Amino acid sequence: MAAQEHHLRVQRTARYYQLGTPGPTTRRVWVVCHGYGQLAAYFIRHFAFLTEDDPNTVVLAPEGLSRFYLQGTSGRVGSTWMTREDRLTEIEDYVAYLNQLSDTILAQCAPDAQVLVLGFSQGAATVSRWLAHAPFRAARLVLWAGAFPPDMDLSVAARLLRQVPVTLVCGTQDKYVTDEAVAQQQEALHGLGVEPEIIWFEGRHQLDRVVLQQLREALEH
Repeated sequence: MAAQEHHLRVQRTARYYQLGTPGPTTRRVWVVCHGYGQLAAYFIRHFAFLTEDDPNTVVLAPEGLSRFYLQGTSGRVGSTWMTREDRLTEIEDYVAYLNQLSDTILAQCAPDAQVLVLGFSQGAATVSRWLAHAPFRAARLVLWAGAFPPDMDLSVAARLLRQVPVTLVCGTQDKYVTDEAVAQQQEALHGLGVEPEIIWFEGRHQLDRVVLQQLREALEH
């Protein structure tokens, strides 16, 4: 007799890191999602200058719900948003998690606070799927060294992207993101009626402070 697969919804504790203090004067909130094998504590450090320069800015870095040892059974630990195993359930879980987190923080901020959502590498697909079900409208969606997931429902994807400006950020030496991949992503977005902004920088599979500064200036204007 074959085993039957079941699911049981349970409560668990998610971890996130925060820069700045949300309050009635908070005008800008950045929600930044890390890539595969990273931890939010280290990822958020790249954004520290945003809150140091502006007390009305808050940065949130949620961490993927699944952690693992990067090599073997000890040593450095990383996290992931999902794998191919039971993927739909994992997507549902992190969408619910990110919605709860954003609801909690935005309730403390100014009603018209702008929200910039940035996903790096695996985090790009994560934030794209999340925003399709988020209770707020982002001021900008930034897909950094990652892609909009091709398996999303086309009507849902089109509705999301036509309401939110989209920026693709790519390093010129990123071995995971080729010129061909960027062209394909641009073509796919065009098919959804979206003209993304594309920013290239000299670098590899990494964040870049100069580009983050550009994104901040665009948000402030």
